[in-house]
Amino acid sequence: MNAFIHRSEKRGHVNIDWLDSKHSFSFGSWYDPNYMGVSVLRVINDDRIAAQNGFGTHAHDNMEILTCVLDGTISHRDSMGNEGHIPAGEWQLMSAGTGVKHSEINNSDVPVHLLQIWIHPDVRNAEPNYQQVKCDPQEQPNQWHVIAGPNPNALMHIRQQAEVKSAVIEKGQALPVEMTQALNYVHLISGSIQIAEHILSAGDAIAFEDAAQIEALEDSQMIWFDLPKA
Repeated sequence: MNAFIHRSEKRGHVNIDWLDSKHSFSFGSWYDPNYMGVSVLRVINDDRIAAQNGFGTHAHDNMEILTCVLDGTISHRDSMGNEGHIPAGEWQLMSAGTGVKHSEINNSDVPVHLLQIWIHPDVRNAEPNYQQVKCDPQEQPNQWHVIAGPNPNALMHIRQQAEVKSAVIEKGQALPVEMTQALNYVHLISGSIQIAEHILSAGDAIAFEDAAQIEALEDSQMIWFDLPKA
């Protein structure tokens, strides 16, 4: 099996007063030309946001922006008129299109842990839109949940020929990875897994083009990106 392993320790680490963030790919003040994204996947930021802090109002355009809340609750407000809360177990998709301003604030008294994911769209300057769904894979383990994609089977529609899938696999269980596009990229949130001869720990990721099987060495949570040819 030909594969590229992206180890957790190779991620960028930015730690400021209110934010502890690990960047899988170059982002903000952290830059590494070896890690600029994979196919249309541009950003995976693993953020821990302190209580009563967060990202103030800022702008994006022409990017599909996914937020996966793992612990705590983040409060969202945007220029499209959306305002509300995203608790752990829920996902947000903001298709920025021609442009949108938003803020993501932790208004609680405990830290928030979330993943922020950016994917390049295949349509530029479309009308912005907002989607939010509940899908906690811990409630239905040992199966893939299609969070976002171009097809009706996805919980949220994304402007790209890519699918974002999430799963919790219990120790001793296995799940197949059979791509529909050109490249698999599996990011391990927690736990430990084995794919062919490769063993991954929390924060690691693996890119490969073959069909494979993921075996859980302990209870594990992951995201699988089924990506088109760049």
